[in-house]
Amino acid sequence: MTILLAGCGDLGTEAGLRFAARGRRVVGWRRSPAKLPAAIKGVAADLSAPNLPPVPADTSAVVIAVAADSSSQDAYRSAYVRGLGNVLDALERDGVTPGRVLFVSSTAVYGDAGGGWVDEGTAPAPGGFSGRILREAEELLRKRLEGTPTTAVSLRLGGIYGPGRTRLIDQVRDSSAVIPQDIRYTNRIHRDDAAAAIVHLATMPASPGPVYVGVDNDPADLGAVLRFLAGELGMAAPPVGDAGPARGGNKRCSNKLLQSTGFTFAFPSFRDGYRDVLAGNGIRHP
Repeated sequence: MTILLAGCGDLGTEAGLRFAARGRRVVGWRRSPAKLPAAIKGVAADLSAPNLPPVPADTSAVVIAVAADSSSQDAYRSAYVRGLGNVLDALERDGVTPGRVLFVSSTAVYGDAGGGWVDEGTAPAPGGFSGRILREAEELLRKRLEGTPTTAVSLRLGGIYGPGRTRLIDQVRDSSAVIPQDIRYTNRIHRDDAAAAIVHLATMPASPGPVYVGVDNDPADLGAVLRFLAGELGMAAPPVGDAGPARGGNKRCSNKLLQSTGFTFAFPSFRDGYRDVLAGNGIRHP
């Protein structure tokens, strides 16, 4: 059975390699398919444009893991809403009914919770356009697949870090990091765990639920993360000051539902994951 990856950047490629390691045939749609490893059959596709390539008839699951070209509203809408709609149109056009369609979303749909806990039962309240557009895409997926044999799943990922995703490390190294004056909770997931969660939800025997939160076990205060990184780098802790608006909102995301499906994390805390990154392990896929 074939896994179709609609959008196959760093995260999609890592997931594709893991699907292939399980013996699945993997097809990856992206604008530059020549960059994909041999284990993934690359097909040229612009998801924001109609008339996508033919969908393999034996597709058992579709993973939609797109990324906006820029941080503008138009780019987000083109990638997430239009791209998702075009993939669903292609499935209808070709008469392909996969068992599952998994959309990679974000915890941005929750907005700011003032440091409180959120989970799959929390009503989304996005504060910015990115969260609102992602929430619109989630609803589009749900409505389009409602009443069909295909299960729709939205995986709301926290901030992804990992090989080549070193924003906080770089800020500590170049002394631009600032520890917020107040407690500011952050939520993250290592790229490898995000890819593993995609594979798990797309292939697990039990039928998945409609929404999962994909974050590690440690919704940590940003100051604690920055102090940890400084210590690992042998540097003094960053100064405390005005760190600007909270990136992603101040909230603690629970991963209990994802864990209840039998999923386990290779990097359950930022400490485990960042040590692995600092050790130089893994690569970022082009």
